[in-house]
Amino acid sequence: MAVTEKVGNVKAKVPYRRLDGSTVPGVTTVLGILNKPALVPWANELGKQGIDVKKYVDKMATIGTLAHYMIECDLKEEKPTLDVYSPEEINLAENAFISYCEWKDEYKPVVIATELRLVSEQHGYGGTIDLYCEINNDRELVDFKTSSAIYPEHFAQLAAYDRLLNEHNKLVKRAGIIRCGRDEYEQYDRQYRTKEQLHSHWLKFTHCLAIYELDKLIRKAG
Repeated sequence: MAVTEKVGNVKAKVPYRRLDGSTVPGVTTVLGILNKPALVPWANELGKQGIDVKKYVDKMATIGTLAHYMIECDLKEEKPTLDVYSPEEINLAENAFISYCEWKDEYKPVVIATELRLVSEQHGYGGTIDLYCEINNDRELVDFKTSSAIYPEHFAQLAAYDRLLNEHNKLVKRAGIIRCGRDEYEQYDRQYRTKEQLHSHWLKFTHCLAIYELDKLIRKAG
């Protein structure tokens, strides 16, 4: 599933579909099968502080969604509608947005497409690409993150997006993660990979996709 269609400024989930109408999983859904061992001590630490982990995660997800929405509006030269968000959510999302603006001012991307939905007929998955652009006359794939760090699975996500663009005859020279932290004192973090460097991450994604499909068959068989 992918978050792609909006009613007002609230996005509704719609499935990725092949040309024959069959549904396929999204990139983030596929990568959801990966174990994330760092989350266990992190959640334990929150618990020690008396913080409800689920509520905290939901709050951070809302802020991340809002920051992405602000970035999307800026790239499309639209004004965001923020009336459904609290002042605290807006303030934290604006911190991430400011980091994005610093990156944008430095690298001056020329937008080709934003929130670009693509489906791989060959491999059977879909994805929504944050930004496909030109920087210094080179075609680049950019994914924005508001996480506290850049994690290995982020590059598997990039590799899957790169293959989607390639399958749809859209050239990419580099693919990058731009991390825009929610802390007001953070600057943006930028990590890029060439197509050659993404190869092992693509293999990782294909293995995740195979396991995802096998799990689906096992559940269906009971």
